[in-house]
Amino acid sequence: MVQPVHQRDAGLLPRSQRTLTPERSRFPRMARRHSLPVALTIAGSDSGGGAGIQADLKTFAALGVHGASAITCLTAQNPRGVRGIQAARPEIVRQQIQAVFDELPPAAVKTGMLFSAPIIEVVADFFRRRRRPPLVVDPVMVATSGARLLQPSAVRALRERLLPLATLITPNLDEAAILVGRPLRSVEDLRAAAREIQRRYRSAVLVKGGHLKGLTEAVDIFQDGRTELLLRAPFIRGVSTHGTGCTYSAAITSYLALGCGLPCAVGLAKRYITHAIARSCRTARHSVLNHFFAAGVRRTAVTSPRRSVAVAPNGRSSRRME
Repeated sequence: MVQPVHQRDAGLLPRSQRTLTPERSRFPRMARRHSLPVALTIAGSDSGGGAGIQADLKTFAALGVHGASAITCLTAQNPRGVRGIQAARPEIVRQQIQAVFDELPPAAVKTGMLFSAPIIEVVADFFRRRRRPPLVVDPVMVATSGARLLQPSAVRALRERLLPLATLITPNLDEAAILVGRPLRSVEDLRAAAREIQRRYRSAVLVKGGHLKGLTEAVDIFQDGRTELLLRAPFIRGVSTHGTGCTYSAAITSYLALGCGLPCAVGLAKRYITHAIARSCRTARHSVLNHFFAAGVRRTAVTSPRRSVAVAPNGRSSRRME
C-alpha cells in the first residue's frame, strides 16, 4: 500500500512510493465566485509582448475582465521594430470570432491590427449582421517603428466598411491625419479632425495627440457629436511608447465591458494609460508598460457605472471645450 505523505516528507521515501497529499490548512477555502464580463480583442500578435494581442490581454486582466482574442496576424517584432508579418486566412479569423460569441459573448469588443482588406471585410460582415456590443476600432496603420501594419489597399475597406460600425474610433496623430487628409500640428487641428471624423462616420472619436510637438502635456480630444472633452496628462519623457495605443483602446474596451458610459470609460482609460507609462519597468534594456501597476485598480476606478462624465486622469478636471 502506498503511504500518503506531505510534500515536505516526500524525499524520505523511494521515488516509486511517493504520493503527495496536500495539507488542507495550506490552501484557503474557495471564495464565492463572481462573474467576469468578457472583452474580445481582434488584432495581431506581437512576439515581443509589448503591443497587439499581448498588450490587450494584459490590460483586460489588470482591469478585471475576461479577455478573449481573435488573432489576425502573426508578427515577428521586438521593441526595435517589426521584422515580418504573416496574415491569417480571413476564414479562420471569422471562426475565432464566432467561437467566442457562441460561448463567451463579449460585453465589448475592440479591433487593432487588421492588415488586409479581406480580413476587414470578414470582421465588418460579422458585426453588420448581428446586434453588436460596443465596438472600439483602433485604426492601426503604422507601427511606432515606422513599419506599415495596414496594406494600402485596405485603407478604403477600413473607411467604408468598418469605421461606420464603430462605437468609438481611436486614431493617433498620424492615423487621424490620414483619415482627414491633412497634417495635424496643434490642439485646434485635433479638435477639427475629431469633429470631421465624427460627422463622417457618425461614431464617437478619440483623437490621441501624444505625439504633438511643443507641448508639455499629452492631450487627447474626445468628440461624440454632443460632448467635446479635452483629456490632459503630464507628458512623460524618456519612456518608450510602444504599445500605448493598444493599451489605451483596450482599457476603454475594459471599462465599457464593466458597464461604464463611453465618456467615463475614456476618462478612466486615460488615467490608466498615464499610470502604466509613468510606472513603466525595465526589461532586458528596454522600457515596457506596467499594466499591473496597482492591485485592485479596477475596484478603485469603477465607482459609478454608466455615468456620462469623464474622469480626470491625473486629479485635474477634464474640461469640456466650447
